[in-house]
Amino acid sequence: MAVDNKCCDSCFHCFFDYETPVTLVISSKRVGLLFRFIQLLIVAYVAVYVCWYQRGYQDSDSVISSVTTKVKGTAVTNTSVLGVHVWDVAEYVIPPQGESSFFILTNVIVTPGQTQSTCPETPSPATICHSNSDCTVGHMDVRGNGVQTGLCANYSDTVKTCEVRTWCPLENDSEIPKPAMMKSAEQFTVLIKNNIIYPKFNFSKRNILPHVNSSYLKRCIFHRTTDPHCPIFCLGDVVEEAGEDFDAMAIQGGVMGILIDWSCDLDMAESLCVPKYSFQRLDSKNPSNNVAPGYNFRFAKYFKDDENGETRTLIKAYGIRFDVIVFGKAGRFSIVQTIVNLGATLAFLSLVNAVCDWVMLTFMEKRDYYSKHKFIHLDNNADGARESLTLGETAYGTQ
Repeated sequence: MAVDNKCCDSCFHCFFDYETPVTLVISSKRVGLLFRFIQLLIVAYVAVYVCWYQRGYQDSDSVISSVTTKVKGTAVTNTSVLGVHVWDVAEYVIPPQGESSFFILTNVIVTPGQTQSTCPETPSPATICHSNSDCTVGHMDVRGNGVQTGLCANYSDTVKTCEVRTWCPLENDSEIPKPAMMKSAEQFTVLIKNNIIYPKFNFSKRNILPHVNSSYLKRCIFHRTTDPHCPIFCLGDVVEEAGEDFDAMAIQGGVMGILIDWSCDLDMAESLCVPKYSFQRLDSKNPSNNVAPGYNFRFAKYFKDDENGETRTLIKAYGIRFDVIVFGKAGRFSIVQTIVNLGATLAFLSLVNAVCDWVMLTFMEKRDYYSKHKFIHLDNNADGARESLTLGETAYGTQ
């Protein structure tokens, strides 16, 4: 019966007891310094990192942009295949229109006068033969140039390969022209027109700034120090700023990135929101991995005449592809974000007491004494208090 009464009493206290904090002042330099040090760290974190560096008081939005480009320049080449040839924009910018990118032709391997006929395949372990039995009629190698006829033909005085039906004569790309045929392309210029919008803030702008006029565009060239807002770039300067050698890159081609950063603080004047340009090579030039280096593709020009029928000139084009990459984030003051970050600061500060209590009750020499005065159980009737302290008394400990 006594056990049942004790259980009932315990349940009664669990349900109806009320807990309230007791203020315990500890005269300890170590705990006091720890308390103020943690408070200082939290305030510094919020003030410097959250508010100043991350602008936690602002709402943010990501940029939406469109890019158009226009290249200008001419080049002259003199080769045994093409002779003296003047290249203009219509020939070396391929394709004429691109989305946020453009390709500049810098080197070529030209195979003129190709017709649909039969010729020996280029030598490889899969195409070298000794007799017709080594070749299969109708066989098509995905890495080959055509359909085998079943004949073993003389590729040279010492090598035989399977004959194929394809565009003949076959291209010979074993040797790339050095130096690049159009290394003068470094003098070409490109006008980049970039329009951006931050829809959340209804803010729009373009990289051709308000002070720019037609006469200025005709004479300006981007320069990091003297003219950082000109939207016309010399291709040689772009490659040089990326730490690359244009002459070396022009031989086998590559991929360059023109990066436009539109990060803006919209709490400041609109005139301060301007693009920041940087340049970076995007393809790998690691000498330890020289498999399929550079950038190239093939295209053909087709002709028809009464004597030869349909013929074509095959061009393997090496060059530099320029990708215009636009990114950025804008911020503007928001009362909601400010309240959220202030609330987070107060939550962090409330943890300081918990950390100091843990240190005081775990590592201090008088931890038992502090624990005794920190956790006090009082009955509703003050005369029946289980401890000698009254509700109005303040306990002090020393260290």
